[in-house]
Amino acid sequence: MQCNVLAQGFVKEIEEHREHYKADFLASENSPLQEGDIDNIRFYEPNEAFKVKCKFKAVKKSEPFEIPTSSGKTKVYSVFGQLTFKVNGKKAKLNVYRSMALMRNPLYKDYLFIPFKDLTSGPETYGGGRYLDLRMKELEGGEIWLDFNKAYNPYCAYSAGYNCPIPPEENHLKVRIEAGEKNYAGEIKYD
Repeated sequence: MQCNVLAQGFVKEIEEHREHYKADFLASENSPLQEGDIDNIRFYEPNEAFKVKCKFKAVKKSEPFEIPTSSGKTKVYSVFGQLTFKVNGKKAKLNVYRSMALMRNPLYKDYLFIPFKDLTSGPETYGGGRYLDLRMKELEGGEIWLDFNKAYNPYCAYSAGYNCPIPPEENHLKVRIEAGEKNYAGEIKYD
């Protein structure tokens, strides 16, 4: 009985997260989506198997480098550390990045970024990759629960004209992540 209650709590948490996520589109003046577009955002069913425990190893010194974006421009990041974990029975790792621009903004100075691609990228999920966000305090203690159910599409999945970082090669997972946001079901805007 307790297991069923925990599973229901997890599903409720993910559903609430997704409602906030969709509401943020309507609250942001930079949003590529309008109210009528929100119904075209699709997700995999919540799946607790894609909430994975990771070991975190900080990178002592990382030189800033440029990550290409979908618009052909670049954004400057540094590698903050690396997460290692198992998903679908396979070992995997992802680099965690820190934006050099955002670290100067008091609201985002502890913001961390995980762009990734996996074997669903293209046919089921946005081909340009998906993202996860963290805050530094979540990595205290050397371990973290990374929840792929919260993976989301960049704005480029909905409309042209945005500068969305393309996940570096080292963040291309050789496993299917059937969790989080799927391909957008609406029409992509090219204005």
